[in-house]
Amino acid sequence: MPNIIMYAFDACPYCQRARALLDRKGAVYTVLDVERDPRLWLEIAERTGRNTVPQIFIADRHIGGCDDLVALDQRGELDPLLKTP
Repeated sequence: MPNIIMYAFDACPYCQRARALLDRKGAVYTVLDVERDPRLWLEIAERTGRNTVPQIFIADRHIGGCDDLVALDQRGELDPLLKTP
């Protein structure tokens, strides 16, 4: 499985939805909690140009937020990404 990183915080409903989708897919991922480490907001902005969560990376590819992840799944493109090494 590829390395998956999600910038998120617990109370965010979009973060919860993205996590639920990845959980249903059996994906193993790392959550970087922006609430516990506010410096991660700067990291998000530098890596993505965005200032929202979640921000999801699969194998260093920026997927985007929850809506982007769901759209990728609906197009049938998420499963192949999750199976790449």
